[in-house]
Amino acid sequence: MFANRILSGMRPTGSLHLGHYHGVIKNWVELQTRHDCYFMVADWHALTTNYDEVAIIEKSIWEMVIDWLASGVDPEQATIFIQSKVPQHAELHLALSMVTPLGWLERVPTYKDQMDKLNHKDLATYGFLGYPLLQAADILVYKAGLVPVGEDQVPHIELTREVARRFNNLYGREPNFEELARAAVKKIGKAGKQFEQLRTRYLQDGDGEALLAARELLAASQNLGNSDRERLQGYLENKGKIILPESEALLTAASKMPGLDGNKMSKSYKNTITMRETPEAVSKKIRAMPTDPARVRRTDAGNPDKCPVWQLHEVYSSDDTKQWVKAGCTSAGIGCLDCKQPVIEAVVREQQPMFERAEKYLANPNLVKEIVFEGCHKAELVARETMKEVREAMGLGY
Repeated sequence: MFANRILSGMRPTGSLHLGHYHGVIKNWVELQTRHDCYFMVADWHALTTNYDEVAIIEKSIWEMVIDWLASGVDPEQATIFIQSKVPQHAELHLALSMVTPLGWLERVPTYKDQMDKLNHKDLATYGFLGYPLLQAADILVYKAGLVPVGEDQVPHIELTREVARRFNNLYGREPNFEELARAAVKKIGKAGKQFEQLRTRYLQDGDGEALLAARELLAASQNLGNSDRERLQGYLENKGKIILPESEALLTAASKMPGLDGNKMSKSYKNTITMRETPEAVSKKIRAMPTDPARVRRTDAGNPDKCPVWQLHEVYSSDDTKQWVKAGCTSAGIGCLDCKQPVIEAVVREQQPMFERAEKYLANPNLVKEIVFEGCHKAELVARETMKEVREAMGLGY
């Protein structure tokens, strides 16, 4: 496992909005400074629900990458790539589909939930049923240690772990595994004796701290190749070779970005502000927002808790501004347009650097394609190594 590696992605199904920025991309910008990040344009995933609207997928791919770059995702720090341009995603998905029980996919909570929400579409397809398995392949092909997800996506990471565990149990049993593992221990040098002691404490006494310490020792070792490292990961827990390591969910806070009507910002609700909305359009949209229905006249007092604009103040305004809004609204000291103006200014201020960063990419679209081409090449080199191990383990050769 590459404990510091992160895999995350977004589906290209239309313009990105501020909900995407606050819920996902802002977090990416922070993670890229501390982790080895792979950020994926999930175009195969877009087809699971938009297979009959392919024009929007192709158009959205490049606009979405520009939005990422405009938000501060740095191609010098993170790898940006397109899922379908790395064929190993589809290959590992196919390989995993051979060993994944159907019931595992049918019990994923989001499957029935999405079927209900998108009942206007024909989603009785394997692609839709199997998209959590494709997601598992996305993660496992990079041996990502961490996957940033919200609470609702945790079952997908659990499925990924189960699939990896089943695969390793089926194919990680080398005939001379014990002999190879003991030889790998010797390569650690002086730390080999400590590793064996920690392994014994874990296997005999169930000492969880010993397990963690042994894992840290393996991660710190500079003398092991990938195969030996994977053997020792399995040997440590009395298993076979760990070909596909189990990733961990990196829980992210749910986006608190409200839409223009007070509901969650979502394209389906038609209540969004796009990430590169013009200042004029931002002003027009926010000025047209509904407010507390009790404020029929300018002189009527209102209640911020009943006003969608207040939710935007919660995201954008300082404590001083929020106090001014509360006092002015509840006393009718300010009008609704007065209340909205600081939010307009804050949104425009947040978006200004995005416009500035986007400028060079809009002026030179080939620059965006070069970034993605290099990212796809780097991603494929990593994915190819994983598939080499997977194919050999499954008796397919390489």
